[in-house]
Amino acid sequence: MDHQGQFRAAALELGIPDDEISRFTEHLRLSIRLSGGSGGVPVGQFGGLPRLPVGMDWPVAGASRLPFIFSVDCAALPGIDGSGLPTAGSMLFFLDHEEDHLAREPGYARVVYVPAGTDTEVAEHPTDHEIVGEQYDVRATLLPQLPDWFGTDEDEDEDDLSPFQQQLIRDLERDLPHLDELCATADDLWPPDAGLASAYLGGYVDDEVITSIAEQTLAGREKAGEIVIPVAKWYSHVEEEKHRLTSEWLSLARFSLADESYSGSFVIRHDDLAAGRLDKALSVTEFRE
Repeated sequence: MDHQGQFRAAALELGIPDDEISRFTEHLRLSIRLSGGSGGVPVGQFGGLPRLPVGMDWPVAGASRLPFIFSVDCAALPGIDGSGLPTAGSMLFFLDHEEDHLAREPGYARVVYVPAGTDTEVAEHPTDHEIVGEQYDVRATLLPQLPDWFGTDEDEDEDDLSPFQQQLIRDLERDLPHLDELCATADDLWPPDAGLASAYLGGYVDDEVITSIAEQTLAGREKAGEIVIPVAKWYSHVEEEKHRLTSEWLSLARFSLADESYSGSFVIRHDDLAAGRLDKALSVTEFRE
């Protein structure tokens, strides 16, 4: 479906100029919300046993099997132009959230992509019952997303913002005078689902995650001698780097775990996703309590 065309038509009916709509849609992304409950066609499975390619072993970290979180049938997902998500085959997500949260090196998370037409079978039940969660089907709905800086609190003291953030806000006010109407139009087209979400696919990377990537990127460049950032200007440089990385990275999947004590994210560069390099996805697990 041409979601951008659908949005443009609705916004034009409100009398919003076409060039302003174009500027807004440059930032508008749609993510896929996965939730349980009745109604709709199942697009994936949370918990239970994974369906793996015939002959493939259950993914492990060291000698331990990784807990299976969920899988999705990519062909059953709503198609979103420009999302980069696979349109065929299936994606399976494995994550040991406690170990991944504490680990200094990757290895406790895995994304397995199974191309369409691959012979698969349900994996044998492991002896470690703790890595097999309760199984349930999930359905898909669409959710509009905008970058976090679109939602900067208007009542926030300008002195608390970096010069870069202040400029972003000024540019936003200049370029999108109908911002409130445009946001309301997106919400009307893709209203929020009242049910509990199990996961989200696609869309923007969470602010804390992209901040971490930006800090690591800048620290790496400093260590390599490419740049020198004064301590007083570190925050502003991080904000600018986050803004740059927003167009480079997207959220592959994000979800809550262990009674919502942990949140898990798989993030990936657009280029890697487009090339089918799902093994390049990074995992970020955060403890929320």
